Amino acid sequence: MKKSHLNHWALALGALVTLGGALMPTSPAEAAAYHTVSTKKIKKTAYHKKHSQGAIYNKKHTKKVSNLTTHPHTTWYATKQATLKHGKSKGIYLYVQNSKHSVKGWIWHGYLKRGKAPFVLTKAKAAVAMDAKTGKVVWSKHANTARPIASVSKIMTLYLTLKKIDGKKSNWNHKVKITSRGLVSMSRSADCGGFHFKLNHRYTVKQLYYAAFLDSSNNSAIALGKWVSGSNAKFIRKMNAQAKAWKLGKAHFVSASGLENSDLKRFGYAYGKANANKVSAKDVALIARHLMTSYPRVLTDGKIGSMTVNGQVCYNYNNLLKGRKYYRASLKVDGLKTGYTPLAGYCFVGTGHKRGKHRVITVVLHDINEFTETRSLMDHAYRLSRMSN
Repeated sequence: MKKSHLNHWALALGALVTLGGALMPTSPAEAAAYHTVSTKKIKKTAYHKKHSQGAIYNKKHTKKVSNLTTHPHTTWYATKQATLKHGKSKGIYLYVQNSKHSVKGWIWHGYLKRGKAPFVLTKAKAAVAMDAKTGKVVWSKHANTARPIASVSKIMTLYLTLKKIDGKKSNWNHKVKITSRGLVSMSRSADCGGFHFKLNHRYTVKQLYYAAFLDSSNNSAIALGKWVSGSNAKFIRKMNAQAKAWKLGKAHFVSASGLENSDLKRFGYAYGKANANKVSAKDVALIARHLMTSYPRVLTDGKIGSMTVNGQVCYNYNNLLKGRKYYRASLKVDGLKTGYTPLAGYCFVGTGHKRGKHRVITVVLHDINEFTETRSLMDHAYRLSRMSN
């Protein structure tokens, strides 16, 4: 009898938790309505979740609105405070809503802490936002981890091509003869091609530049590399030498295009022991900064939605440009380069220059929502005081 009495007392005690100095039952809120002791308006204050537990209810706690775990990175704005009573226990509750006003209700104050929720990207495996003026990283996620970067690699190829051209019209108009059957075959491949080559046909450097830049043509990028250095192997060594000169410790290249050797070998263009170009998000941003600083024309060219080159339409896959699905006028996006392989996932280097702000460079690697997350990242970077002129 004595043991039974103790067990009953232990169970009763275990059903209570201390909330803000008050004891509150952990039994389902629907079991009995909460009663309002007092309510007052408060200055609008930002909060975010403090614990993995917690939920938002109506004031009487007869209906659950949403669990906090459903909104892990949400900023909640409190405008009212109430003391609610449940049985013999009292607690302080806040009336909150998210920024879209789509979720609102009452929550115990102890589940929240003051301040806006930290900015996060949930899909990108690596990302960075860089101040293009200073070269400083203003936000990052695994920014120093080298990863496959697919056609984002072409920003290095474009840099070395423009360096070779050196602004000379004669170099832009120089004709490159396509004698490689491998490049012709690659150009017509469903998964690796794009801009079609004809054997022994001559293409100007300018045509190859736009095909590689806008249409992300892999065969055009390799052809440019061979023109710059004389051979594919020599050009890749030049890519790595340039990375070393810039002190990019998390960059290694095996292809001019961004294709992996597992694809390149069937066309005769495999190089080196590694399978893929691997560059960190930070080093990608630094390469983009060098490209835009040395050759600002890429910002004009990068805004071209599509153009006809040698009778073929070259389409720019940057969907943040005007008229595209993810365009947002306030971001002032004018570049720069997309990329995708199954190994690298979707990659994107973006850049924009908003009035009163420094130019921003963003990089997202292996991201299934590359344009949506780039928009969020740009928005976040533009809000930072250090990005203001």
